[in-house]
Amino acid sequence: MSTRGLRLRRPCPGTTTPRVLRALAAAAAAAVAETKMAGSKCGFRQRAGMVPRTPVGARGIAAFLRNVWAKEPVIVASLTIGGLAIILPALSPYIKYSIMINEATPYNYPVPLRDDGNMPDVPSHPQDPQGPSLEWLKKL
Repeated sequence: MSTRGLRLRRPCPGTTTPRVLRALAAAAAAAVAETKMAGSKCGFRQRAGMVPRTPVGARGIAAFLRNVWAKEPVIVASLTIGGLAIILPALSPYIKYSIMINEATPYNYPVPLRDDGNMPDVPSHPQDPQGPSLEWLKKL
């Protein structure tokens, strides 16, 4: 039997065991009790029972992004790239001109028909211009 691989005989020193968690909880409770007893040494907010506020606005957003980037940089990077992919095309001049070209280009093209004189909406020739002009595109 090989001792190599992912099997561990004993817990790794970096793992969190319930014993460690109990010690941390006891230390945190002692620190809270000590803070409450030393009321005159504390600042006004702690004596009055006020809790410090979480940052709001730009500071809060910056703190949140810094915290998330430290924990999950791949997710933040992918969401940033996805957000830019959604927002940037709306700001691009290429989108503006492609929309204008698509609006001026008809979806259906006329088919040559035998005109009996009773078809006012059918052009006399298939290449007769219809709809808005694309002259503005030639002038660019």
